[in-house]
Amino acid sequence: MKESLTQLLVHLDASPGAARRLAVARAIAGSHGAAVTALYAVTPALLVVPFAAEAGLSVAAGLRDIDDERRAAARAMLERSLAVAGVHATWAEVRDDPIVPAFFRQALYADLLVLGQHDPSNPSAGVPSDFPQSVIAASGKAALILPYAGAPSEIGETALIAWKPTREAARAVGAAVPMLQRARRVHVLSWMEEDESIAGARLDLDGYLKLRGIQAVWHLEAREPDAVGELLLTRACDLDADLLVMGCYGHSRAREWVLGGATRTVLSSMTLPVLMAH
Repeated sequence: MKESLTQLLVHLDASPGAARRLAVARAIAGSHGAAVTALYAVTPALLVVPFAAEAGLSVAAGLRDIDDERRAAARAMLERSLAVAGVHATWAEVRDDPIVPAFFRQALYADLLVLGQHDPSNPSAGVPSDFPQSVIAASGKAALILPYAGAPSEIGETALIAWKPTREAARAVGAAVPMLQRARRVHVLSWMEEDESIAGARLDLDGYLKLRGIQAVWHLEAREPDAVGELLLTRACDLDADLLVMGCYGHSRAREWVLGGATRTVLSSMTLPVLMAH
């Protein structure tokens, strides 16, 4: 029996990628019978533009007008999407700054988040560069992150799981099961060694997937390379994958979220949608 997603939370902002995220969320929701909440979360321009607060009332008023125009454009984009029958979508917006805490509190009630990769060419978008990983780490929820360069028309037809026996990878696979069950092909790339501490009928990922009707093709490597992130993206390209499923690795240090090397590489260089969980 196939599992289904029931609630998606998609991040809206003023960037061109917001429309792609909403379209992807609608497509996934349509195949799962899920509801979509579009949450507009953008840092006010007054706080993004350097020295704007000291520039005078007219500048502040102009920046507020920009915020209002961007919010109205995002709202209109959502309303246009409501013309598509069969998908229930609602609007919400974050009114306070910083936006990450408000967003992750809403994320607690969603099955899957739909977020966008940071676009270094658009630093004034009003979204922190570490927004995706911060939301994933704070909420504990899985997120589908879309490349800023664009996403394929079909997501999840061919999925690649980057597997290692860790909490992060297990959470990502568990969250991806509804999409993996609908995939035509599922590949697993792993450097996992046998757990010699368990004798008898051990549990493993292959059995976990098969119990859920997912037949995977395994690609076992002898040892984990230093440049794991680059290899994952290369293998995904070789396999024509349109979805990469992997753990989001990192740790907090003071007020900064420090990513692991493979996670950092994938988030900065990704060319396909990535489903991550921490």
